[in-house]
Formats: sequence, structure tokens, C-alpha cells
Amino acid sequence: MMKPVIILDNVSVRYRKPDARIGTLKEYAIQVLRGNVRYREFTALKNVNLTVVEGEILGVVGRNGAGKSTLLKVISRVLVPVEGRVRLKGRVSPLLELGAGFHPELTGRENIFLNAALLGHTRQEITKRLDEIVGFAELESFIDSPIRTYSTGMIARLGFSIATTWKPDILILDEILAVGDENFRQKCNVRMNKFRQDGTTILLVSHNASNIENMCSRAIWLDHGEIKAEGPTEEVLSLYRQSQKTI
Repeated sequence: MMKPVIILDNVSVRYRKPDARIGTLKEYAIQVLRGNVRYREFTALKNVNLTVVEGEILGVVGRNGAGKSTLLKVISRVLVPVEGRVRLKGRVSPLLELGAGFHPELTGRENIFLNAALLGHTRQEITKRLDEIVGFAELESFIDSPIRTYSTGMIARLGFSIATTWKPDILILDEILAVGDENFRQKCNVRMNKFRQDGTTILLVSHNASNIENMCSRAIWLDHGEIKAEGPTEEVLSLYRQSQKTI
């Protein structure tokens, strides 16, 4: 039996949002000083229980605002739940948002060192794998240009390459493959399947059902911060699609 590497016990996340729309920071500060700002609580995750085992590729589906990104941020330790407990075993490599961890004025090469350092790698380790990172991302001609000149696809390729050049124990992908071309997605799939065979656990959020179907043996459907269904991918996607037809 494969060992659990991600365990969530009754995890809840709540945000406070101002009741009224406030246009500028200055206006917000004035309203706060006057005591005019009222907040309402928004529950992003509610009593989520989830176990993911070593080597599993788990798909996460749900409408916008369902809590998918919040779930991944909790597992990545970017967010701390207000209730419940998160237990992880191993090194986590998250790709949560396009361009996260990159500085727009730095070159691709400089951002490799910055981003990989944020993931816990030393300068010596990064230098040793630099050519491999650039080559996989197919950015040899652009690596010394500022990131602000990159397309979204180029940024996605570079982010994925950095995050996956070193085999992680847990890889978290939030829609990062949606902006890549077909050839690059195939390269990503090959690398992720190799990781899975070597025991890496992968969490994949995608609005593209075919990505989930092709890569994930199990999936969860999130709705309003709760897990509505969990199980074999085809069954979960069928339930999710049925719910979309009733909207």
C-alpha cells in the first residue's frame, strides 16, 4: 500500500472582505480611520478532508471561486487554515500562479536563480542545472531578455522547467499547462508521468477536462469550498458536468 503524503483533516479557510467597494488605498485608509469599514466573512474552504498517496496524480475540478486555488495554497503552505490540520511528507514544488516568484525586470537567467533559490536550491545546484532548465523551456534565444518581454507561454515554460528540473516529492500545478502549446504540454506530460513512476505526488487543477482525464486516476470536485465528489476521474467528471448543465 502506498503511503499518504498529503493529509488534510477538517481544514477550513475564511477571508474577511469589505462590504462596500473601496476604490483606492487612500479612500480605504480614510474609511478605516472613520470606522466606516464593515466586513463580511467568506468561507473559501469548509471542513475539507483529503488524503493523497505517494505517486498519485490527483485532479481538482470546480467552477471559478470554488476553492481550488485556495486548496493548493494551503497544501503549499502559502495559506494557513483557520481550522484543521495539514500534514505533508516531503518537499513541495508549487506552480500556483503564472509568473509567481519572477521579477519582471530581471532576465530569464536571473529569474532562474531567484525562483530556484525560493524553492530551496543552492547557487551551485542551480548553476549545474542551468542549461537543462533553459533547454527544456526552449528559451535559449531569450534567456537574457527581461521577463516582462516574455509571452505567457514562455513564462509558463520557464516556471514549469524550474519547478521540475529537480524531482519534487509533491508537485502542485494550478492551470499552468493551459497556456503552453501542444508540443510543450506533451513534454510536460512525459516528465510528470516519469515523476509519478518515481513516486512523486502531483495535484493538478485544470479547466480542461481532457487534461484531467488523461493524467489523473482520481479526482475531486470542489464547490463552494466543499468536496462534493471524490473518486475515479470519470465518475467525478461526470457528476461535475451534470452539475454544469443544471446551472
